[in-house]
Amino acid sequence: MYVVDRDFGFAPNPFHGSCTLATCAPRVRAKAKLGDWVVGMGGGRLKATGRCVYAMRVTETLSFDEYWANEAYFDKRPVRNGSSVMMVGDNIYSRNEVGGPWQQLDSHHSNPDGSANPVNVNKDTSANRVLISRDFLYFGKAAPFVTPRVLERLEYKNRRGHRVFEDSKCAVFVDWLFENYRNGRNRLTGDPFDFDQSAKRYSGIGSTLH
Repeated sequence: MYVVDRDFGFAPNPFHGSCTLATCAPRVRAKAKLGDWVVGMGGGRLKATGRCVYAMRVTETLSFDEYWANEAYFDKRPVRNGSSVMMVGDNIYSRNEVGGPWQQLDSHHSNPDGSANPVNVNKDTSANRVLISRDFLYFGKAAPFVTPRVLERLEYKNRRGHRVFEDSKCAVFVDWLFENYRNGRNRLTGDPFDFDQSAKRYSGIGSTLH
């Protein structure tokens, strides 16, 4: 569980039938295992503290090379002159040869002119792993407040980094999620908080956009 500072539909990307975390949160991407739940809570910037932006059960993991080459995820490659959904595609990293330098597709993490942003490249590729879920709930702007007793059971507080919970505590959250929002499974309940700014790019520093 971690705090989602920016929610453009890029990280996570809940479109095209799966929810993927392919950029940002390198420690989460490095550590999460198949079957784990990854939960993004709202933060102060989104004015969504205590609300659940999304929850995804990890059903598949791929390297960036595997993600790039897999036809099932070609729709996740960004098209910057396309729709908002197309602009925030997260399948952005490839290499010309094994072990070669990373190429960054023109994307939300690139410079304003479309060239690679080294700050984002270095952070994203520090964990060569993409988390994929076909069992998720994405709320975006419709993010619900998590019942206080559930947060108390988790002893959860908004802070930097992520927190890992044992199954016994995790079950309390997952039970709450499906008792109340089962009908939202594998679809978007609301647009991303920052969807109206999908054409902008993240600088890699703080919350600065270009």
